[in-house]
Amino acid sequence: MSRKETIVTVELDDPAGTFTLREICERGECHAEFVIKLVSHGVISPIEDSPNALDWTFDLPNLARLQRARRLQRDLEINLPGLAMSLDLLDEVRDMRREVDRLNRLLDQFITD
Repeated sequence: MSRKETIVTVELDDPAGTFTLREICERGECHAEFVIKLVSHGVISPIEDSPNALDWTFDLPNLARLQRARRLQRDLEINLPGLAMSLDLLDEVRDMRREVDRLNRLLDQFITD
């Protein structure tokens, strides 16, 4: 059984830039309602807190998290609270792998010295 994988690329003039609600919806290929629900469940968060969603801005990590959330929901049909927990766990696994890699490099330095 083959599984089709979609690779998402984002082209930015300024990688440190921010996105309005409309822009993050366009780049994330979703409706504003979905973004608002993700914010309310803590999956993504605007850079500055504002009661009006039209004033929200998001950064690149939020866009990447939005895209991962969409993929999880589409592929695994995970509900919003499950998305929040899954993404947090995936982030934790990524961070632990980075730490293990760092510690392995450090250990290699001690062994070769």
